[in-house]
Amino acid sequence: MGHSAGPHLCTGCWAAEYGHQLNLSLETIDSIIRQGKELGTYMYIYTGGEPLVRKKDLIKICQMHPDCEFLSFTNGTLIDEDFCQDMLRVKNFVPAISLEGFREANDGRRGDGVYDKVQAAMALLKKHKLPFGISTCYTSKNVDDVSSEEYFDLMIDSGALFVWFFHYMPVGNDAAVELLPTPEQRTKMYHRIREYRKTKAIFSMDFQNDAEYVGGCIAGGRRYLHINAKGDVEPCVFIHYSNCNIHDVSLLNTLKSPLFMAYHDNQSFNENMLRPCPMLENPERLREMVRQTGAVSTDYQSPESADHLCDKTAPYAENWKTTADQLWHSCTNCAGCKKGE
Repeated sequence: MGHSAGPHLCTGCWAAEYGHQLNLSLETIDSIIRQGKELGTYMYIYTGGEPLVRKKDLIKICQMHPDCEFLSFTNGTLIDEDFCQDMLRVKNFVPAISLEGFREANDGRRGDGVYDKVQAAMALLKKHKLPFGISTCYTSKNVDDVSSEEYFDLMIDSGALFVWFFHYMPVGNDAAVELLPTPEQRTKMYHRIREYRKTKAIFSMDFQNDAEYVGGCIAGGRRYLHINAKGDVEPCVFIHYSNCNIHDVSLLNTLKSPLFMAYHDNQSFNENMLRPCPMLENPERLREMVRQTGAVSTDYQSPESADHLCDKTAPYAENWKTTADQLWHSCTNCAGCKKGE
């Protein structure tokens, strides 16, 4: 959608680096969706900044493509009565509201008062029986909050139907590396999410620990790709390197470009599905793909080399490897996992 910097951008978040004036036009978004539908894609996700600063365009796109489903990550502060009425009218827009734990943990990263605004937004959506979910980034600072039964009960009581858990990614020259979870903390999330998935009335997904259900990394056009606010087509929302811009190259030809073909040829990046990412757990793979394809950094304000990024994740990858291998080899009957067959 665009990285129009909305209020309360979170500490350590790659989106916080983007400027206020960068957006894809309504016409470009429409073109992307039309091209995507020709390739069989009918679900689209908006990231930010804060996508809801463009409420009118979001609703217009919903009207233009009633055969598609649209999800938007949002801090929730701009959800009001009028927007709820628009959602009820178009019926194909679902917000995923960012929540990072209870008040202290959430506002410590997202700004004072945001927790209460999120609660108000969820109450409004629940009142109108509108579907919505939660997006939670787990870090070394909030793992105890977001892995607790109380947190899951809070989301359920608030009316959320699903929650996406995202592992903190140290993307950007100024990334807060200290927010990377420890192996023990990531293991805690692994077990808690699986436990509550069996017992709690909310569908939970872990973007990093659930790779076994989708066969590893889904980026690079295998299941999804990311188009940033300038039109650069990136393999993943966390991988800011590209060969192509959507203003110059069709979506189909982008999928055939060197970087995307490198993803295609190298997936999956690890047989251990708890080590799926070519940046976080297999940094040598991203280094090599960027080097071989000549992909360039798409960070607008402070370009980051693949070596700089991977130097930050290499110690993490090494620290996680032993724990990940133990977890993976102890799993013999996970649903969706071929090892249990």
